[in-house]
Amino acid sequence: MGADKQMKRSNQQQTLEVSTFLRIRKWYLLALSAIALTIIIAQILIQQHLNSQLNDSRVINVAGRQRAYSQKLVKEALLLNQENLEENQRQELLKELNSTLYIWKTSHEGLQMGNDSIGLPKEDNVSILEHFDELSMHYDTMINAVKTILSQKDTSGQALDVLLASEGPFLEKMDTIVNEYDAISKERLQKLKVKEYLLLCFSLLILILEVLFIFRPLSIQIKETIRNLVKSQLQSEQDAEEIKKIFEEKERSLQELKELNFVIDNAALFASARSDGTVVFISKKFLTLLDESNIPPNTHLSEILTTDEGQRQYLGEILTKPRKSIRTEEIEIKTKAGNKLWLDMSIVPMHQTSLKQSVLLLCSDITERKNNQEKVEQLTLQNYEDRMHQKQLQASLIVEGQEEERKRIAKDIHDGIGQMLTALRFNIESINLDQKERTKEKIAYLKELTSDLIKGVRTATFNLTPPELGDHGIFPALQKMTSELGKLTGKNILFENKAEQNIRFDSLAETNIYRVTQEAVNNAIKYADANYILVSINHTDNLLSVVIDDDGKGFDPTILERPPKNNSEGGMGVFFMRERISYINGRLFINSSPGDGTRVTINYNLNETKKQKKETYED
Repeated sequence: MGADKQMKRSNQQQTLEVSTFLRIRKWYLLALSAIALTIIIAQILIQQHLNSQLNDSRVINVAGRQRAYSQKLVKEALLLNQENLEENQRQELLKELNSTLYIWKTSHEGLQMGNDSIGLPKEDNVSILEHFDELSMHYDTMINAVKTILSQKDTSGQALDVLLASEGPFLEKMDTIVNEYDAISKERLQKLKVKEYLLLCFSLLILILEVLFIFRPLSIQIKETIRNLVKSQLQSEQDAEEIKKIFEEKERSLQELKELNFVIDNAALFASARSDGTVVFISKKFLTLLDESNIPPNTHLSEILTTDEGQRQYLGEILTKPRKSIRTEEIEIKTKAGNKLWLDMSIVPMHQTSLKQSVLLLCSDITERKNNQEKVEQLTLQNYEDRMHQKQLQASLIVEGQEEERKRIAKDIHDGIGQMLTALRFNIESINLDQKERTKEKIAYLKELTSDLIKGVRTATFNLTPPELGDHGIFPALQKMTSELGKLTGKNILFENKAEQNIRFDSLAETNIYRVTQEAVNNAIKYADANYILVSINHTDNLLSVVIDDDGKGFDPTILERPPKNNSEGGMGVFFMRERISYINGRLFINSSPGDGTRVTINYNLNETKKQKKETYED
């Protein structure tokens, strides 16, 4: 009767819990969905605005740069109009003027029609396009004037006058266009702010409604549920007393069945003992494992299990202590033959109705598992120590390489630039205006020394950080590097671009690929004694490949397998090349043989760049 009431109350409580949970879940899902939708919309708007801001900032930057380039055109045209200008200087100015005109025209057309190479979208704003139409007259006039100057047919200076006259109106119109770009960007930002405020108000409204219609009713319902639970607990305690005796009898029967099943399942290594710990019976397999043959009467079970005194005392205590539940533990024992064994031991109390109970000892031999576990732990520790040692070695090599690079830069400045500056100073101080012939010779020498000094400064700064790498990417940077090194060293260093277009990717990858290519070319110059070096670059949809070939003396590739300190021929350089390429998940291949030159191949998976950009966007 009591069991039926308990079951009925339990079913009612379960029905109440299910209905409450379903109702609360429905409201929570609605509220959380609304908040999530608000967040998603806000993120979409923010991302769209950020993309728009990137385009706006690029457009404003290029538009502002147009003013500087128009002034640069005028300045270079004025320099060409100087008297007593040497022919080589004139040709250099003409070349620079032509380059400035090309950049100026490309940027001007890109601002209107768009240009993917410099990141400019096509302009569709009517107001700005009208300004460009008004500007076109002055722009065309300046273009024609510069072309006339470049053709060197402007002997009277008329084209220069036209260029100077058109510069002012052009700058005034460009200022208007830049201001218009800035106003449009601010207007877009203001609209985004309004949308963000609306979404914030909507989110706050959802939270207020959630408090009023979910949390407040839920707290009232929880209080009522707790009150009902307290009443149910009192009734349950009364019903529990009635069925306690029935459960005790069932538990006793189940325990005896468990003990019987346990004995049957683990009968291989077992023993039984009295309440004082003396042996009643022990299996033959257990005796064989313990290196025992005969057991004297009234022998304590702990004396058979181990010869260690401390273990005997511990086993004697746990075997004779009265208990009502099964005790299981892992213990190490020592047999008479001196063997150490690990046992998984279970002590099962028998005749639980009396304190003078006997015990049943069930064991499993786990020695092999324990030994294997110790070996695994030792190997894991050794592997960890090896990895730490390798990391420490790599860190020390990197620090050593950085220090060597600093010393090299200091040596280049001290031995090259520093000595030339000292010589320049001494020669200037030794000039005597009274000795005109001697003074002319020293001035000529000073010019040559100054030229060498400028070349040394350019070499040092170029080796540190090439501006082309950050401004235009790996393709122009490698072309510039090969050109400069060819001029400085007198070697035939060529660059071949097999790619159809110039692409940009992760700046870290570009820097590391550039440095590795630079190190490979320097190794070919310093160690391979090469006269011809070819740097070729190519890319497919998924792979960027840079190949450095030289006709030097080559080397035995097996020396690369030695530790860096033991490898005298650029070993540290190769070590850092591999570290850099490994850092960007690329691959480096070095093929060489004595007398046949060397080929260094760098492969970089372009999907890595796409993956990094995707992860950055998702973050």
